[in-house]
Amino acid sequence: MDLHAMDRYIKSLIKEAGHQIRNSFLTDITIESKSNANDLVTNMDKEIEQFFIERIRRDFSGHRIFGEEGFGDDIQNTNGIIWLLDPIDGTMNFVHQKRNFAISLGIYEDGIGKLGYIYDVVNDDLYHGVKDGGAYCNNEKLRPLMETDISESIVAMNATWSIPNRYLDHEAIIQLIRDVRGTRSYGSAALELAYVASGRFDAYISMRLSPWDIAGGMVIAQEVGAITTNFKGDPANLLKQDTFIAANPAIHQKLLEKYIKFK
Repeated sequence: MDLHAMDRYIKSLIKEAGHQIRNSFLTDITIESKSNANDLVTNMDKEIEQFFIERIRRDFSGHRIFGEEGFGDDIQNTNGIIWLLDPIDGTMNFVHQKRNFAISLGIYEDGIGKLGYIYDVVNDDLYHGVKDGGAYCNNEKLRPLMETDISESIVAMNATWSIPNRYLDHEAIIQLIRDVRGTRSYGSAALELAYVASGRFDAYISMRLSPWDIAGGMVIAQEVGAITTNFKGDPANLLKQDTFIAANPAIHQKLLEKYIKFK
């Protein structure tokens, strides 16, 4: 796989898709619910995924596609080259705010991330990473993450886990909120991973993420030294929904051991 040639192709493709999304702000958007009233999908989610799939099938016929809206392939293993795509990560933000959403794309070969992209469509910020080739924002190289401590960290997570719930010990999460410098929640896993990679956040924690939510961001974050696992410390799941944490290496294990406790 010629990573440099693919990188140029993908950047052009992503920018074209972003242009389509920005143009949609001037038209009526069709909104539907999926699993629940807060799990939204729009006509643009579907159209952008189909736009990518049409191009990928035309120009990379041997590659498979794992997309959120289900127009790609039935992926049961990580063999070969797979494009993991979320056409609009942060659909609720797209619908309500017209900002804080991103195109998320990861290219994996036999389960190993080779290329990763997160495009903040509204701000025209393109984060990308190349396996063993560094991570970048708008083609400026991102620096390796600096050592930090829990007390100096900003952690991104959903406030849901700090109230009584059936999955996590919320008291431990409350203690984490007390111990860190600050918490944030943007409602887009892709953007929050980009912010970990760029050092704006020191960790991102989520109970339920799908492979297409994290595939692009993992490549980018790992290139600056972030550690990405599930809550058990195992490699992130590329086939199904799972828990997820991406963190500065200085605090990753501390977060898992002290604050993230299953019931």
